[in-house]
Amino acid sequence: MKRIALLFSLVLLILAQNLLANQPDSAYVFSYATTKNGGHNGLHYAWSVDRKNWNGIGPEFRFLFCDFGAWGSQKRMLTPFLFQDQQGTWHAIWSLNEQVGQFAHAATNDLFTWEPQSYPEVMHDGNVMLPEVSYQSDEQNYLITWLSNIDGVQKVFKTSTADFKSYSPTVEGTENDRINAREEVLIDGNKQLGVISKVSWPVIDGFIKFYELSKFREIQRSERLTNDAERFADLKDLKAEITVDPKNTKAISDLLIGVFFEDINYAADGGLYAELIQNRGFEYNPADTKFRDLNWNSKNAWSFTGSESGFSIDTLAPVHPKQKHFAVLNITNEGEALENEGFDGILLKAGDKYNFSVFAKGLTGAKGKLLVRLVDENGKVYAQASTKSINADWKKLELVLTANESIRNARLQIVPQFTGKVALDMISLFPQQTFKGRKNGLRPDLAQAIADLHPRFVRFPGGCVTHGDGLDNIYRWKNTIGPLESRKPDRNIWNYHQSMGLGYFEYFQFCEDIGAEPLPVIAAGVPCQNSSTGGHGQQCGIPMCDMDQYVQDILDLIEWANGDKNTKWGKLRAEAGHPEPFNLKYVGIGNEDLITDIFEERFTMIFNAIKEKYPEITVIGTVGPFSEGTDYRVGWEIATKLQVPMVDEHYYQPPGWYLSNQDFYDRYDRTKSKVYLGEYATHIPGRRLNMETALCDALHLINVERNADVVSMTSYAPLLAKHGHTQWNPDLIYFNNSEVFLTTDYYVQKLFGQNSGDEYLASLIKLSDGNENLKKRVASSVVFDRESGDYILKLANLLPVQINSTINLADLPVIEGDAELITLQGEVTDEKAKPVTSKFLVSSDFEIEVPAYSLTVIRLKSVR
Repeated sequence: MKRIALLFSLVLLILAQNLLANQPDSAYVFSYATTKNGGHNGLHYAWSVDRKNWNGIGPEFRFLFCDFGAWGSQKRMLTPFLFQDQQGTWHAIWSLNEQVGQFAHAATNDLFTWEPQSYPEVMHDGNVMLPEVSYQSDEQNYLITWLSNIDGVQKVFKTSTADFKSYSPTVEGTENDRINAREEVLIDGNKQLGVISKVSWPVIDGFIKFYELSKFREIQRSERLTNDAERFADLKDLKAEITVDPKNTKAISDLLIGVFFEDINYAADGGLYAELIQNRGFEYNPADTKFRDLNWNSKNAWSFTGSESGFSIDTLAPVHPKQKHFAVLNITNEGEALENEGFDGILLKAGDKYNFSVFAKGLTGAKGKLLVRLVDENGKVYAQASTKSINADWKKLELVLTANESIRNARLQIVPQFTGKVALDMISLFPQQTFKGRKNGLRPDLAQAIADLHPRFVRFPGGCVTHGDGLDNIYRWKNTIGPLESRKPDRNIWNYHQSMGLGYFEYFQFCEDIGAEPLPVIAAGVPCQNSSTGGHGQQCGIPMCDMDQYVQDILDLIEWANGDKNTKWGKLRAEAGHPEPFNLKYVGIGNEDLITDIFEERFTMIFNAIKEKYPEITVIGTVGPFSEGTDYRVGWEIATKLQVPMVDEHYYQPPGWYLSNQDFYDRYDRTKSKVYLGEYATHIPGRRLNMETALCDALHLINVERNADVVSMTSYAPLLAKHGHTQWNPDLIYFNNSEVFLTTDYYVQKLFGQNSGDEYLASLIKLSDGNENLKKRVASSVVFDRESGDYILKLANLLPVQINSTINLADLPVIEGDAELITLQGEVTDEKAKPVTSKFLVSSDFEIEVPAYSLTVIRLKSVR
């Protein structure tokens, strides 16, 4: 990859030298945006030496993309206006859409490396400003004018600014105030409206080279293992010599392989959280869903066998103020029942016991017992029992149901044994068999699948879930602890409901149960950059007047996790059943945020507060959603300035990126923040997981192990997905109510998690064919695990041929004899491949056949 990049740089240099003699001193750049794709395609350039004949850069190649608004639905760039100030800085301003009273601004020095965007408010008398932003400058300020359409009447408004941070009041102007400097030119046969600017030739040459480099990287990213039959049609089996250098070592973080849990794809309710009743608190709301589905309401998943008027929802005098809604049944005939369908049915296993509970009270003098049954669609009873009698006040009633047969799609029935009105809330059915037998615990097969990864940490409660859809939807940890009836449910940014039954106590408890460090992630005082609430995206933050309390909430979390029972919050943890501290060491602040001044101000405030009160806590910052671009660059600048100990990087890439960026972390400055690779995965068209994606993940992790002095933590994302309820693919583990489906990529994570080490040893691979395209497809990693005393060799072969390998361990104190050999192999499209374990005879110098398209792990015992 390095040689290819070097060759490309040399080609550009030669071309530049050849053109140096005859290139113009200056030329013209035309900046514009088209209306294609609803105005989502961003800022484009063309250039000309004579203002007549224009050369487009593209087609539709964007040099600036609008970050304003929710996923896809907004993020538009309308009527951009490009100009240069007296200091030489370029500015772009553009209209966003037809609904909001804001425009956008971004600055650059080279026309392709942009600073963070800002979105000033330009409202006037409560009316929205419609698109057409223009610009003119006097000696002191920039005067910005725009055309609006208020009640069908076009008017001109204007404001001024000195720094694009603060603005004078918006006032009404005249047509004379408008300076529409846009011109119409012909680009690739199409007329476009934009701005013409005269620039020096190196400016144009710079963005042309940026475009050419971007296209070259697209070619790299397009490489697929599925094309290997043609690419390597004549390739024969290879030989390789792999030599380990025990003198060239580095320490590896003991947290390198972890997991990231987010409540996406029904990962929590209906998934890992073992509750079997859907909408148990009657808190579903149309606002939970993207399009405010009116059928998604307090009665969702519930039905009543009596008259329609016999089942209603009330909010007067609930069980708890945070659980506002409850059901009221008006029983006119004994035998009428309230039913719940569960999450795609209720799975029962013969002989298993289930804990049922409900809050109930009689209304207008109603008294009696509740008959609780588990039935199929035809009414066949699989379990039943009766509660104690209800009374006039809310009372929690509990009983145990034992299933007499197995069934995949049972329903819960509550049958009042009396007539009259009864109120019901917080109706729960919980299997007694949970992970580690925990009450309010986790589904055991899913939890065990996660535990089998041997994760060293668990990041929770999510990514976008954490900072939420708008300010009111930011995840608040205090709403998730305490008795279930006192927890505050909330809508999910992925368009469903969070009961908060799986809350912070359960997350910390799970981490402790599997021996993983807890890593809670807290919003940095700003909502998700793709928020749909208000249509603005992350263009707002918690008001600074409220930030002191928000920061205190984060400090309270650390006290809750680590304080003794004499502290306010430590006492609450102890009373919940965990008297000893959880020993929290890491806190994430922010999640792939837009790195704006709004973000920086709030993040800095939070970071400094934690650093001052809890200097032992490692704060993990964020550098945006991608491995390049403005947020990534500015995020790293802020982390360096503040000396943030670790930053969270995210990227989802195609196979070609992993093949061509194996030196990605080799290039990092070892003196700056450590890296937590918090979200990554290999994506292919169709978002399937197979041996191609699994081997690219393995290749990347091998390169991460080599750079473990920079990368301290990694976690694949997302973790869980329920069949029929996915908002995102691919995911590491799929499941339904009765089965867990482990993917090829899961097995890669498992092999690395179960075969981690704490010391990395350099190794050299010498192939019989030195072709660069072959060399980048073969990788090795050798680590030493002090706890077991094992040396662990990982070999990745991403070629369609076998590699007959000689392993030279002459300088390692390994025990000759049987070693453990684990091989994951298959065709690149194989979605069912699983690791196979066997014994293998090793010595200080042994041979092994590394199969085509495989990950091989060898564990060797050492002389202690």
